[in-house]
Amino acid sequence: MFMLLGRSLMAIGLVATALVCAQPTMAAQPDQVAPSYDSLVARLDEMPSAMEAAALSDAADARAQQARAIPNPSIGWEMENIYGSGPYKGLGNADTTVSISQPLEIFGQRSARIGAARAEANAIGLRSEQMRWLAAGRLAQVYAEAEAASRRHDLAAEALALTEEDTRAVGLLVKEGREATLRGVQAESEAEAARATRDEARAIRDAAFARLSAIAMLDAPVSAIQDSILDRVPDAPLVHASAPLAVQIAQAELDAADRQITVERTRARPDLNATVGMRRFRETGDDALTIGLSLSIPLFDRNRGGISAAYADRRAAEARLATQQQEARADRLGAEATLTASNTRTRAADSGVQAAEEAYRLARIGFDAGRISQLELRSTRAALVAARNAAVDARISRVLAEIALAGLEGRAPFGETR
Repeated sequence: MFMLLGRSLMAIGLVATALVCAQPTMAAQPDQVAPSYDSLVARLDEMPSAMEAAALSDAADARAQQARAIPNPSIGWEMENIYGSGPYKGLGNADTTVSISQPLEIFGQRSARIGAARAEANAIGLRSEQMRWLAAGRLAQVYAEAEAASRRHDLAAEALALTEEDTRAVGLLVKEGREATLRGVQAESEAEAARATRDEARAIRDAAFARLSAIAMLDAPVSAIQDSILDRVPDAPLVHASAPLAVQIAQAELDAADRQITVERTRARPDLNATVGMRRFRETGDDALTIGLSLSIPLFDRNRGGISAAYADRRAAEARLATQQQEARADRLGAEATLTASNTRTRAADSGVQAAEEAYRLARIGFDAGRISQLELRSTRAALVAARNAAVDARISRVLAEIALAGLEGRAPFGETR
């Protein structure tokens, strides 16, 4: 993609070689190449966001398992006929009862509780899966941004080399009297501007590399990228029978809201407890069993507020589901259209780069021969720089469209559908 500049690049290489030979103590540090994008996705489960998602899912599964537990019994100890009058003075004739009481969930409380916990665990599991794929999308975006920043730095460095070469050519013409001194000043100004642009691009590249190292949790900061994600062409979108992941989450939340209504209804039903005990009669020394049932009376608290709140939560879940269905449909159409347009834009940008390179080559030949003015040369050089940056922008747009589409389908960008 980059043009070879012949003598100028040879001169730069000779200067660099001379500097290295003149300072042998300053050994060049090898570049820390970033791992490939596929290798980073393969260790996605080791990243904090994915670990958080897995932990939330495990916690929900544990709560669903806990919901199956039977309520614990309670043990009681009673003494009767104590501290009275006559023969019941003190504790001498006390009757003692030891009993065990067990709550009986015979009005659907247990099944409602288990169903609600399972539905909530299903919703949380889908949300955790969404968090995982969002983490994959974030990784893909940071990787692409780092690669784009590296390319823009290389383009800025090459633009500086082109500008300096043109500046030297203008300087020779000024010395020969074929160009005014003003043209030489303008050329030097352009070179300084290109140098500032190169330095700014270097700072942006270093920041992007540092961000990639942090997001990917790499041991050492990267300074180069070899495996390209910008040049990858995503597969054509497929028609899937399953709903987008966001819609599945909204549907699961609606199911959980339905289950919660059942739970709130069962809370308005009576609580039943069965009791079995052993009583010892102190006066005769005899023992006897005791049995009993206790039933709460929902007279004052019928959980009307809790039931009303559950129905309101269900209406909110229905509204979220309708919103997600509309947004997912629009987002998918937008992502597919953007992906198609970015593919076309990338092909057009690549053709534009080839045309701009050829135009600059011809303009440089014409300028050296005195048939092309400095203004025309500068214009073709600016067009070349713009065309190359447009090619990078088109590839970034394509990656972002693939990230958006992957998030809707529930998969890693440039990966297989789950």
